[in-house]
Amino acid sequence: MTSEKKLFVAQGVIPACLMPFSADLAVDEAAYRQHLGDVGSVEGISGITINGHAAEVHALTIEEQFRAIVVTKDVLQDRVPTIVGVYTNSSLEAARIAAYAEREGADALLVFPPDFMTLGGHLRPEMIYEHLRRITGSSRLPIIMFQYPLASNLAYPLATLLELCRRFPSIVAIKDQCGDGNLHERQIRELKALDRPVNTLTTHSAWLLGSLALGCDGLLSGAGSVIADLQVALFRAVQANDLKTARAINDRIYPTVRAFYDAPLLDMHNRMKEALVILGRLDEAHVRPPLMKPGAAEIEKIRGLLAEAGLGAGYRKVA
Repeated sequence: MTSEKKLFVAQGVIPACLMPFSADLAVDEAAYRQHLGDVGSVEGISGITINGHAAEVHALTIEEQFRAIVVTKDVLQDRVPTIVGVYTNSSLEAARIAAYAEREGADALLVFPPDFMTLGGHLRPEMIYEHLRRITGSSRLPIIMFQYPLASNLAYPLATLLELCRRFPSIVAIKDQCGDGNLHERQIRELKALDRPVNTLTTHSAWLLGSLALGCDGLLSGAGSVIADLQVALFRAVQANDLKTARAINDRIYPTVRAFYDAPLLDMHNRMKEALVILGRLDEAHVRPPLMKPGAAEIEKIRGLLAEAGLGAGYRKVA
């Protein structure tokens, strides 16, 4: 695409979309288009992320990921910026994904750490430097780096994270899920203090109000596939220093935290799919193995917690 586009700014509320599947576990493109249109219609969002954890990217082929980019741009055009996940253990494949995303008109990349680095990659920072060198050599798109939870053994040490931002000017933000409040605040402050400041987008969706209050520039969250409007309202209240309103909105969000983020955490996006079915915004909820559909009791728990949050059937229902 050659049309002139606005420069992407990594701030505000950026939902991460789900990937619907049919009963035979093929990608349900019609449902995906509907889901993109639904989330993309929320007033106040700053972009939409695709091919991330919320989309079960671990279970998508490269060809399916490429098709998702094409479909997303076809639905959203340039009305809503598209951020494409780069999730692979191969730096060569990462470069290929980045190049394809740019060619198809994406606005930014969300770069995941290669899973292989869980075996001690934090002790070899030159590995992630090379990974980024390959990506930035193939694409000029702005980059959001995903800072994983400390417990994952994939989190970048703070010194490495800051050096990445110094070496690669394409990095405009960190999607932070470090899971440690002290480190979270320090990262926000030190990223802002760089000669070229880098934004922080929180994905601490289980304690979103507290995280935003520490000075995050926005949020990037799979829960936005269901409650993007509440996230926008919360972010705006925090930005306005309106604690009373922010706490009231957070009280509505909290039941959805219980619905989505209770243990085991790997079921969070399965639960979001079930929520969209309950709300009439998705016809069916299927996930690819090894993920498994929640049981009947858990689905009823989700239904009850959505009602507690004031999100009954028909909430932002898609026609």
